[in-house]
Amino acid sequence: MLSAVVLTKNEEVNIVDCLESLDFCDEIIIIDDFSEDRTIQLAERYRVKIFKRRLENDFSSQRNFALEKANGDFVLFLDADERISSILRKEIIYKIDARKDTNGFLFKREDFLFGKYLKHGETASVRLLRLAKKNGARWEGIVHEKMLVEGKTEELENPILHFPHKSITEFLKEINLYTTLKANELFKEEKKVKFITIILYPKAKFLLNFFIRRGFLDGIEGFIFAIFMSFHSFLVRAKLWMLWQKNF
Repeated sequence: MLSAVVLTKNEEVNIVDCLESLDFCDEIIIIDDFSEDRTIQLAERYRVKIFKRRLENDFSSQRNFALEKANGDFVLFLDADERISSILRKEIIYKIDARKDTNGFLFKREDFLFGKYLKHGETASVRLLRLAKKNGARWEGIVHEKMLVEGKTEELENPILHFPHKSITEFLKEINLYTTLKANELFKEEKKVKFITIILYPKAKFLLNFFIRRGFLDGIEGFIFAIFMSFHSFLVRAKLWMLWQKNF
């Protein structure tokens, strides 16, 4: 049995396409952070189980709660702005049946940004553990969380399709949220940052993503993405530095 999990918070523009791409799963579970739009109304049209639970800025806790609710032997985690293509669903079904000794599966991901799929840069290097046997799996990390699994893992050939950031305003809003959460997490872990790192790390990340990982081959969209990811790195470190200045 295969369970799918989707975390939601005001995802009315994404939820229908997301759920339709998961219709091959035996069970679909939604963990909703008390959406204020039509997310739940739209989701209820489908074969889903809905649980309402406050996120409270801890994504791993939300996902581990979902693991407890899942009944499948395997659990697939998909974000609301992601899709499973027809060829990927066939691969998933085949692999969980054929690879009895594999406990987890890693996915590539292709980002669709401002009307174009990004094939290079940071997005091309992403590998996400999103499908695993329920027993032995757990999530760690408050934000940019990762699933850990005991035993053998395998990488799937076909990517998850990702449709984030409908506008630059939305992109910046999300970056601001996630960098604040990440800085707070690092501060609680007593991680510190040097002033020179705040300056140099974002520059190095841009060079890595745009030139070494060939983000320039994605054109202006690849340039925008590389700039924003560097800005993300800058904000995490700047906010962490400010937390130390504020508290000590």
